[in-house]
Amino acid sequence: MAEDGKISDHLANERTFLAWIRTSLGLMGIGFVVVKFSIFIRQISAVLEKTMPKASLGYSSIMGISLVAFGAAIGILSYSRYRKIERQISDPSYKPSGILINILAVSIVLIGIFLVIYLLQSI
Repeated sequence: MAEDGKISDHLANERTFLAWIRTSLGLMGIGFVVVKFSIFIRQISAVLEKTMPKASLGYSSIMGISLVAFGAAIGILSYSRYRKIERQISDPSYKPSGILINILAVSIVLIGIFLVIYLLQSI
């Protein structure tokens, strides 16, 4: 019966890992769309104004690239956390760690603040 508990613990760990991977993919997808939309807007403005688009990166491009990089970092950190918890479950010494959750929460709040400031300036 104790073995059943271990199996359910491993399955719960795997579900948590997959949730973090979905979060990672979501962040990378949003970042990709932000960058591509930024490029699209620059091209449309160049066509409408009959000028060449600027080669410089705008805030939205930087934000999109940052989101893709952040999503990739979350994927790497989630895999590391998954393996660590897997070892702790096998050797009954589980110690919860909130570092990944703290990084994600603080980063999302900072991204949100940055986007609010950016959008307020563009009004």
